[in-house]
Amino acid sequence: MSNSLDDLRREYMSEGLIESDLCVNPLDQFKKWFSEVIDLKIDLANAMVLATADSDGKPSARYVLLKDYNESGYVFYTNSLSRKGTELKERSTAALLFYWKELNRQIRIEGNVRVLDSEMADIYFKSRPRGSQISTCVADQGVVIPNKEFMQQRVEDLNVEFEGIEVQKPKAWLGYQLEPQLYEFWQGQENRLHDRLIYQKQDANKWEIYRLAP
Repeated sequence: MSNSLDDLRREYMSEGLIESDLCVNPLDQFKKWFSEVIDLKIDLANAMVLATADSDGKPSARYVLLKDYNESGYVFYTNSLSRKGTELKERSTAALLFYWKELNRQIRIEGNVRVLDSEMADIYFKSRPRGSQISTCVADQGVVIPNKEFMQQRVEDLNVEFEGIEVQKPKAWLGYQLEPQLYEFWQGQENRLHDRLIYQKQDANKWEIYRLAP
């Protein structure tokens, strides 16, 4: 009897990644790969795993959406009272992981996370679809609720409350920015001889580049 997990095994047939092909700055390399993802119109191209840990080191991970990136870091938004928000308050180090199976690529980014100015969260919140704004106000993310009907009723109540006016952003809904200290660019290769190239930050303007065994 075959193992169903073994049946999922596949080979990675992709062009390799070598040091001479890398940009000097990891942000430029990210832009290069991300633009290729966008050009391919890959669904949820900006979806990324956010890994955090609490004060005891107990980890947790979930998908969030990248909403902006620049020299300062990678931006996402969430409720600060959620589990991830609480853990980031307790321990500000975190990791992001992007994976695009269509290109056999992933990017891992580690660094410190800071809370953005509230004005940035206000601006982004106002740009969201009204339904998403309402959903954000239903309850603090991750709290226990009695049933799905409770949530649906809250949406109806909030639609009445905010009828004809702007939806007010919850105070706990904030923007966060991960400031990179380390990048790993991973390119899947045949026979599991994957390319893994690391950018390790040395100072404000210098990155060391080295290769890891697959």
